[in-house]
Amino acid sequence: MHVLILGAAAGGGFPQWNCHCENCKGVRTGSIDAKPRTQSSIAVSTDGEKWVLINASPDLREQINSHPQLWPAPHVKRGTRISAIVLTDSQIDHTTGLLTLREGLPLPVYCTDVVKEDLTTSFPLFTVLKHWHGGLQQHTISTNYADSFVPEGADGLTFQPVVLESNAPPYSTYRDNIVSGNNIGLKITDNASGNVLFYAPGCMQANDTVKQVMREASCVLFDGTLWVNEEMIDHGFSNKLGTDMGHMPVNGDNGAIALLNDFNVARKVLIHINNTNQVLNEGSCAYRTLTQQGIELAYDGMEIEV
Repeated sequence: MHVLILGAAAGGGFPQWNCHCENCKGVRTGSIDAKPRTQSSIAVSTDGEKWVLINASPDLREQINSHPQLWPAPHVKRGTRISAIVLTDSQIDHTTGLLTLREGLPLPVYCTDVVKEDLTTSFPLFTVLKHWHGGLQQHTISTNYADSFVPEGADGLTFQPVVLESNAPPYSTYRDNIVSGNNIGLKITDNASGNVLFYAPGCMQANDTVKQVMREASCVLFDGTLWVNEEMIDHGFSNKLGTDMGHMPVNGDNGAIALLNDFNVARKVLIHINNTNQVLNEGSCAYRTLTQQGIELAYDGMEIEV
């Protein structure tokens, strides 16, 4: 299975357009050792020709143009190598890129019923896009871990939903009212090799299914939004903890590093990194702590074979 990291940052990207924190200022001026990153999205493929897009970032146009793997085939005047889209939630930074795809519709999209509800009511992207060649062809993802599915163009891969405890977007009627299907991770199994990718860009705490999938995974792409739970408060940007927003901190006894270290996973990678997270500075103690634990930090253009 080929995995392509299109965007590794959290909402707003890095640097965030209106942020002048030490990280954003440092990457703009070149005074810190850090890579700019666009907003979180990945693509997976078995053959390198047909790709399943997982989450549609607001930066999707830039991401496609930066990655030849997703360019139209050379023999067509117009086309796309994106065969299907899978949404893990209805967050703006994971769905707004659907608008960019309007010229290439119809395309199949897979999401839970709760995400479909958000995207047809409070944030009606699905409704708007019906005006372009009929829009997106919606397929429902169950919240039952046993209910596997195969997105169009993903022959040879088996997808399973992993219900995560996180939060719905601020616009959603489910904000601060967690229900099954607000947020899912994906267990993706390569049927030929048996290797497993676990993708969970938003996770507040690990339930039993999360732990089970981590035990089986060959590679984990896990929520690395904030270094510490109080990060946004400490910066003066919010009065909410990371867990209030639906994200597990990276550091600490109950953080992502401690969780990942409980499992013998060949590749452990943090993704969905907020611009305030000190781990983005590759000269920082936080970055050294991460790498010393054998955990990688995702970056745009990173390619992983699972």
